[in-house]
Amino acid sequence: MDLTERQLQILEAIINDYVENAEPVGSRSIAKKYNLGVSPATIRNEMSDLEEMGYLTHPHTSAGRVPSDKAYRLYVNTLMKKKNLSAREKKLISDRLAESRNEFDATIRHAAQLLSEITQLASFAMTPATNEETISFIRLLPVDERTLILMIVGDTGNVTNTTLRLTVPYTQEALDLLSKNMTVTYKGRTLDDVLKSEIIREAGSDIEAMSSLQGTVMPSFIRTLEEMLNVNLYMEGMTNIFNLPEFASIDRARAFLEIFTRKDEFARKMLERADGVVVTIGDENDSMKDCTLITATYHVDGRLVGKIGVIGPTRMRYDEVTAIIEYLTSNLSECFRITNGSGACVQLCEGTSDGPHGGDEDESEGDEE
Repeated sequence: MDLTERQLQILEAIINDYVENAEPVGSRSIAKKYNLGVSPATIRNEMSDLEEMGYLTHPHTSAGRVPSDKAYRLYVNTLMKKKNLSAREKKLISDRLAESRNEFDATIRHAAQLLSEITQLASFAMTPATNEETISFIRLLPVDERTLILMIVGDTGNVTNTTLRLTVPYTQEALDLLSKNMTVTYKGRTLDDVLKSEIIREAGSDIEAMSSLQGTVMPSFIRTLEEMLNVNLYMEGMTNIFNLPEFASIDRARAFLEIFTRKDEFARKMLERADGVVVTIGDENDSMKDCTLITATYHVDGRLVGKIGVIGPTRMRYDEVTAIIEYLTSNLSECFRITNGSGACVQLCEGTSDGPHGGDEDESEGDEE
């Protein structure tokens, strides 16, 4: 059911008021503050209808209403107006990024710190790894007749386990043989070297074993190297949540912080998100149902891709946060220049314009019914 223009105005007013004050919103308050041209009684009736449609919820301890996840999704998709950053905010971002202009990882980390400072939310940034870690060994471990664990162990002791769902049957002998062949082929080689090699051609001498498993194991092996071992994850501003009323409960704060103790799992989920600016709200997030997650991608030298984002409560200044992330990532994408793959930034944010705010929020998830 489509909302009327008046219902949209009332809902937007409620969202703005709740985001600002973190208190349930009543009809009388909306009538006084927002000059909608209707009486408190009319607003109250419309709020009741909005609640029935799932856009508002009614806390038991208050007569006011609060926006639901569905309301925030409608706001992001339809009602949110583009916010322009102030000259001070733009200068702050440019100056801070320029502090580490010759160090790629340091620049990205500064970007995450800056994002956390400006938004007062938890932030993160992911970059391709620049270390020279090599592979020590590879194992394929059976779970059931259609499921394997692909274990990759690096020379630093870094272990990555990836679950594979197979469409073909396998035998223990085939698993052992493929594990051995992969270990012999890739042991001692750096991740970049492996990813540049002709993996399928090099993957062993036993054609029968390979032909039954290569369709799933080898592509998953490549993705694992790219998405897990080949990523640095920086997290900033975790303690900012203690300043938010949504996390006043110790249990909720602990649950939020535990998300970031599983860095490999978190990194995998972030890499699976679409490019551009993506906003997922509440139940749209599998393991972060009380939170909103906003991410964006940046490109370096037109080749390397990373992600940066914020995590906070669903009560968030969506227009402001998305504007900051868009400006930050568009500047990173436009400014980086990499010298022959060495990872050194030889130009950063000199004469960079605001740039296009590329990427729209992901409307394929959580659309209102």
